Amino acid sequence: MRVWISAAAVAVVGLGGCSSLGFGDRSDLVVDPTHCRATTVPIYFEEGQAGLSDPARILIRDGAAALRGCAIDRVRLVGLASATGDAQANLRLSQRRAETVAGALAEAGLQAPQVELEAEGEAGARAAGVSEPVRRRVEVIIEARPAG
Repeated sequence: MRVWISAAAVAVVGLGGCSSLGFGDRSDLVVDPTHCRATTVPIYFEEGQAGLSDPARILIRDGAAALRGCAIDRVRLVGLASATGDAQANLRLSQRRAETVAGALAEAGLQAPQVELEAEGEAGARAAGVSEPVRRRVEVIIEARPAG
């Protein structure tokens, strides 16, 4: 226990001398993280639904706000569905989900020169007839960078 206390005291005293190395404050050493980077965000849906939940609307609104001031090169929306029901119906559902998210992003003020919509339906689901909540989503893939 004494070793830890002694080590902590030495570390505090040693780090206190950082200002003598020419760094006036923390901002000289740390770069703030930016939201202006490539990112992927999943937006989940209820079984058989293409409407957004309140938490999904908040996520989209807050995400669009965080990206204001960024240069957005591309937005790709990939709609997915679980393997319950008819394959063609799942494909249409995944398309409607992607369209719903595209509309919500536009309403939230996301400025993107190019928005691509893809519908994969149940492609890639593990087993036919299985309801997998993780499949009921739209992947929002954003390519962004700091403006300027």
